[in-house]
Amino acid sequence: MLFSSSPSSTHNWNIIMSNANRYTGLVDRYRDRLPVSATTRAISLGEGNTPLIKLENIPRLIGKNVEIYVKYEGLNPTGSFKDRGMTMAVTKAVEEGSKAIICASTGNTSAAAAAYAARAGIKAFVLIPEGKIAMGKMAQAMMYGAITMQIRGNFDDGMRLVKEIADKAPVTIVNSINPYRLQGQKTIAYEIVDELGRAPDYHCLPVGNAGNITAHWMGYTEAVANQPADQFEQVIYDAETDQFTGPKPEGLPTMVGYQAAGAAPFLRGAPVENPETVATAIRIGNPQSWNHAKAVVRDSQGWFDELTDAEILEAQRLLSMYEGVFVEPASAASIGGAIRDIKAGKIAEGSVIVCTVTGNGLKDPDTAIKQCSDAVMLSIDATLEQVRDSILSNM
Repeated sequence: MLFSSSPSSTHNWNIIMSNANRYTGLVDRYRDRLPVSATTRAISLGEGNTPLIKLENIPRLIGKNVEIYVKYEGLNPTGSFKDRGMTMAVTKAVEEGSKAIICASTGNTSAAAAAYAARAGIKAFVLIPEGKIAMGKMAQAMMYGAITMQIRGNFDDGMRLVKEIADKAPVTIVNSINPYRLQGQKTIAYEIVDELGRAPDYHCLPVGNAGNITAHWMGYTEAVANQPADQFEQVIYDAETDQFTGPKPEGLPTMVGYQAAGAAPFLRGAPVENPETVATAIRIGNPQSWNHAKAVVRDSQGWFDELTDAEILEAQRLLSMYEGVFVEPASAASIGGAIRDIKAGKIAEGSVIVCTVTGNGLKDPDTAIKQCSDAVMLSIDATLEQVRDSILSNM
């Protein structure tokens, strides 16, 4: 008999089954590629390992021979890519003895910071622009127990205050100026290379604070170089030389960053004092990773571009209605920009393109509902005949 039915053997088998192939988050999965030791306690919610979804209908809709994938970061634990960086930032904060973290946020960072602080058993303080945050994100920060401070100012004001307060209060900053954030976020590129067996030809992202495009480039460089663990060298941006350190492999993607037209400092060539856009997650006028991101675009022979709010919302709805992928507005900038550049021939036919869609559509339900004024919503009696007639008349 292969398995005993005795209570003790059944218990042991259940333990084995419960731990077999159990995914425990980014720190554990990429421990040998991250600045942690074998004994570092990971503060994790099982982030990462998100779907890479091949689009089937949109390429046909635009009539171009391309492969488009979306990396759906909205399925991280708090609904955005921020969890990748936050697991590392909070893990290192705890390892270094910190009892509290702080961030400025347009919403997603505050949600992630609050959740990982709760997981770690430490305090989270978040500064958010008053009246400028989607309610789904506000609800998260509050439910996770963060001390939330709404400031009469924008994200850039909040970021300035966070940097100033760090010298006057015992808190660890977990915005993307924290280098561990980028180390966590780089793992997205590892996952993409693992699934595709290579880097894509183009990688398109929404750009706000510009840490994510930087982290993607770092991750792609490391993943494509495929260094042995005992010879591994992290890729880091060196501000003094304006260069990325580490290996320089062939086969890296062209990196393309899209901003909202009302918050597009890279397109204006200078910070935008009062950024405005429906895409709240990228409503940032003075990116903290400005030089890093410019170096990424330069080294990858990529570009920055901008989309109007109307174009962003159109892309959000297109992705939902034709592919079943519901993202928040900022996320849709990547797919909207990619489609426009594919149609224009700037992204060549035959290319493999990955678009990072950074946050779940449920982050900002109000904006989504406003777009659905022409959605079919019927009010009928609870009878078989009315249900049947409604179906037949809408086939």
